[in-house]
Amino acid sequence: MVRRMHIKRILAATSLAAGAMFSLNAHAETPTCELDRPIKFGGMNWESNLLIVDIERYIVEHGYGCKTDVEPGDTLPMFAALQRGDVDINAEVWSTQMQKAWDEAIAEGKIKQIGEVFSGTDGWYIPRYTAEKYPDLRKVADLKGRHELFLDDEEPTKGRLYGCAVGWTCGNLSANLIKAFKLQDEYLVYSPGSSASQRAAITSAYKRKKDIVFYYWTPTSLAGSLDLVKLELPPVDEKALECFKDAQCADPQPTGIAPYTVKTAVNVKFADSAPQLIAFLAKINFPEKTVTEVLGHMENEGMEVEEAALYFLKTHPDLWTKWVPADVAERVRNKLAAS
Repeated sequence: MVRRMHIKRILAATSLAAGAMFSLNAHAETPTCELDRPIKFGGMNWESNLLIVDIERYIVEHGYGCKTDVEPGDTLPMFAALQRGDVDINAEVWSTQMQKAWDEAIAEGKIKQIGEVFSGTDGWYIPRYTAEKYPDLRKVADLKGRHELFLDDEEPTKGRLYGCAVGWTCGNLSANLIKAFKLQDEYLVYSPGSSASQRAAITSAYKRKKDIVFYYWTPTSLAGSLDLVKLELPPVDEKALECFKDAQCADPQPTGIAPYTVKTAVNVKFADSAPQLIAFLAKINFPEKTVTEVLGHMENEGMEVEEAALYFLKTHPDLWTKWVPADVAERVRNKLAAS
């Protein structure tokens, strides 16, 4: 009789433990979002931001149980929306391109920087087929005396350097770089009317195996989908680089271009109300080469951004699983396996 009672107690305890485990698993499978409204992302309209936002949304939705929305727009309108609280997150802020507005928003306590999402780069490139034809062309300084390799269609006595789109701040950088390396008498800077025109001109020349030298930046799908060689610059001289940003730089001197620290920013009220999501967002950091590789794969395979986000999540668990707790990672993995 005693033995039977003992067995019953063991069975009861086992049943309670199993029930508790089932309850815990059920809770893990159905997380409750910290907010009872959709998390709002700023959908700035360039490819790296769109990709990163989709990656973050997938994790937030399937790992943390939240609903999400995206508000599409350009950089400054979305930054203003972040300060007002109309959006919660700007996933990719190139703060050096709008330093005054950034500093003011931080000082006024409207936004918080919570992470550094990647380091962006820019510079001058040539196609690999050009580099293979001219193995002694490896540096920006090597362009001097070689303008005939890149003759301008409209001014055939000079070479053409494809700059960035009209009105972009990188126009100052290219103009001053040319002066610093004494290339202004040999080359003209061609500034397309838009980033789409810039990309089309580069892609067209590349497809025709035409020798071309051009300004570009990473991470981008163009840099990831074409086989390019970045021309070398000397080490960064901070004083010279600061002058490069000024259209009226009196005496540009040769210098390298420092990487740009690209940041994640959130509205302060959102930061206070969603500590778990903030902890996740603060850990997000992509190697620039990885973003460029994923964007290049997206371009070459004709993927939509949503498909490229899934490609990243499936092929780089070594990266994103470090950003989240184990139970969140498990839920995201389960959803990926079912997709």
